[in-house]
Amino acid sequence: MDASNAAAIAIRGRWAVAAIFFMNGFVLGSWAPQIPVLLVRLQITEFTLGLLLLLFGAGAVSAMIWAGHLIPKHGSKRVTTLFAISCCFGLLLVALAPGVATAAVAMYIFGATFGATDVSMNANAVTVERRLGRPIMSSSHGFWSLGGFVGGSTGGLMIQNWGHLPHAVIVTIAAAIMTGLAIRHLVADLPIAEQHKKFSLPRRPGVYIVGAMALLCMNSEGAVLDWGALYLNQELGSDIATAGLAFGAFAGAMALMRFLGDGVRKKFGAVVTFRVSCLVAAAGILVAGLAPWPWLAIGAFAIAGLGIANTIPILFSAAGNQPDTSPGAGVSVVTTMGYSGILVAPSLIGFVGERTGFSPIYIAIAILLMLVFLGSSITRTADFSPDSSDPVLPI
Repeated sequence: MDASNAAAIAIRGRWAVAAIFFMNGFVLGSWAPQIPVLLVRLQITEFTLGLLLLLFGAGAVSAMIWAGHLIPKHGSKRVTTLFAISCCFGLLLVALAPGVATAAVAMYIFGATFGATDVSMNANAVTVERRLGRPIMSSSHGFWSLGGFVGGSTGGLMIQNWGHLPHAVIVTIAAAIMTGLAIRHLVADLPIAEQHKKFSLPRRPGVYIVGAMALLCMNSEGAVLDWGALYLNQELGSDIATAGLAFGAFAGAMALMRFLGDGVRKKFGAVVTFRVSCLVAAAGILVAGLAPWPWLAIGAFAIAGLGIANTIPILFSAAGNQPDTSPGAGVSVVTTMGYSGILVAPSLIGFVGERTGFSPIYIAIAILLMLVFLGSSITRTADFSPDSSDPVLPI
């Protein structure tokens, strides 16, 4: 294969995986404005909703582990293809659920398809980075956030005007079209000999410290995704359309900053970028928790999104460059620990929020982000020179 064909394949693969990131974020962002509707439709309490969210998280984390075993055997392209297609239908399953029992099953399946897609698309993005010889992780997560912004900001208005089920059908069709156009251009993985190296857990504690920091950062994201709309609707008195903007504003600001993230990190370094990001995120979440009006909370959530934006890509990069640890093992551990923050921790937030309200919870999350700030120096391993020696493989 000549250099021009190799470059063309890598570039197509870069945009293909970006489309999968967008689709994954779009489906999850579209779920946020459905949450207050589900609460009323099934006539359940925040406690029961917390249990349903826990099932979503359990499905996601279990599927992440499963995807981690499948990728070395079959490659991230094939695994991403399989789960991206299934992810398109997750929201529709929940929207069709007539009762709590069926909703519980649907939530587990929804979480599983989302989680497995997330791990496999991140693995494929790593492959694309090696083919291109430059980092794309931050901007790839930017496409995820952009998808979340589109899904979250339009979903509330669509539900209010057309109902929750037509909204879910439209989301499913749009996601399926995006996925169908993207999957045939995904880049193939490393040679088989490289794929079949035995997986083992890292022994260095630094990986697990990075994982704990990722958990706290992504917990902030999960708190806005799963409870931001309900917070605005029930405690600040907004309508459903306005409430959907909580995660929409957060994800939109996050997307903007993630598209700028690679350049910011290159200029200022990972540690400085991470420290400033933590401070901005903590300030935004704190103001949101103290806000007396919906629009002030929405603006504060947007500021928090600017801060959270680059923390996760930096932590993932730091995990993949830990000394004496294989990149696959480091990223796998941090991904699983981190995503428990966005997928599992929100159920605990629901249990507490039913008794205290969500304002004190957002204040507490701001304090936890300051703890993450104190550990910023561990992200210095995220500064590295990409290796462009791997050849592009034919798709």
